[in-house]
Amino acid sequence: MSAKTVLILAGIFGMLSVAIGAFGAHGLESTLTANNRMDTFETGVKYQFYHTLALFFLGLLMINYQSNYFGYAAICFVAGILIFSGSLYTLSLTNVTWLGAITPIGGLGFIMGWLFLVLGVKNSL
Repeated sequence: MSAKTVLILAGIFGMLSVAIGAFGAHGLESTLTANNRMDTFETGVKYQFYHTLALFFLGLLMINYQSNYFGYAAICFVAGILIFSGSLYTLSLTNVTWLGAITPIGGLGFIMGWLFLVLGVKNSL
């Protein structure tokens, strides 16, 4: 994955973080409150935003330093956002509790992304 692609993805995920967070707070408040899932939804938004920032800084790092590990980190962060945050959003809106079993897979993606980031820095700086 190129630095440009990672930075574009960071911009898209950043925009979506703000939009999803605002829509959750205003447009979905009654559903999230009825399902008692406001905190769950907010956790999804927070982790999406944290890892969007990680993607952004990773993309900046990739401009000057080359490592396959950085590409792996980007893939893991994107997969983590989609699986972790996506499953929490879906759980919050549908209250289908088995979706909570998918969330740790996204968390593992985040962990692996950070590991690959460390390996990339270790090998290229």
